[in-house]
Amino acid sequence: MRKNRTRLIVLIVLAIVSCALYLFYELNGSYDYALPRRAVKVAAMALTGIAIAYSTVIFQTITHNRILTPSIMGLDSLYILLQTLFVFFLGSMHVTVVNQHVNFVLSVISMIVFALLLYKFLFQAGKRPIYFLLLVGIIVGTFFSSITTFLQVLIDPNEFLRVQDKMFASFNNINGDLVWWAFGIIAIALIIGWRYMEELDVLSLGRDVAINLGVPYDAIVKRMLILSSVLIAVSTALVGPITFFGLIVANLSYQYFNTYKHKILITGAAFMSIIALVGGQWIVERVFSFSTTLSVIINFVGGIYFIYLLLKESRSA
Repeated sequence: MRKNRTRLIVLIVLAIVSCALYLFYELNGSYDYALPRRAVKVAAMALTGIAIAYSTVIFQTITHNRILTPSIMGLDSLYILLQTLFVFFLGSMHVTVVNQHVNFVLSVISMIVFALLLYKFLFQAGKRPIYFLLLVGIIVGTFFSSITTFLQVLIDPNEFLRVQDKMFASFNNINGDLVWWAFGIIAIALIIGWRYMEELDVLSLGRDVAINLGVPYDAIVKRMLILSSVLIAVSTALVGPITFFGLIVANLSYQYFNTYKHKILITGAAFMSIIALVGGQWIVERVFSFSTTLSVIINFVGGIYFIYLLLKESRSA
């Protein structure tokens, strides 16, 4: 326990250093102009990292699989489909596309409603296992991706650029008002979810063991699925989809702390996310001079790490 606390303190210090480096490096006295804009980007990256880390750890706990992420439910595909539909039917200059506030609200509501309907009709206590829900999520996500690809082929090339901007996560030109909206939603979700940390520790032992120990398994799983969907919906609507990021930070947290306590695992994964996003964005801006995007680097590294996890699981099986 003491070792994990020390490791957690190290992550907190690194996260603070990463944020300070991004905020004040080569500021050159531009406190009135540059500092507020950098602060908004750091806040967005921190919120996104915390939301993805939290949702991924609890999602992997209830599915008992460390190579799955909430994006398997098709929320990322639904987000891109929504952006494509807005441009295809309404045009790139419509208020749903141009106005970030309207786009954010519609995207979040649509993804949450989709998740709620999916859980309501498919996840029934004692009748269908959670893997049935995951299978349907994969199929629906593939269906959304197919429709998106078809519509994008028909869109005018000039308007397609608007859709293309939404296909990858971007931390540039983030609206400060949306950061506050996201902060409110994510804070409420985290406060609600923090009450179930001990139950999640028991859930990690399996369904039968959790039920025998008096944990209302099906009720908690439903609540955690909804909570995970809300966090992913907000983070995706705020900056865009980051497919493999949750997979990376969650598994690194498991290996770094080597504990079953979700309070430590989730907190550690959250600070790892902040370090990765803020530090990675600093490297993109200062080293690569915006020649690439952070989401491309994350997906590249995440894809390699995903293959490593698959090979590792196959060897241990």
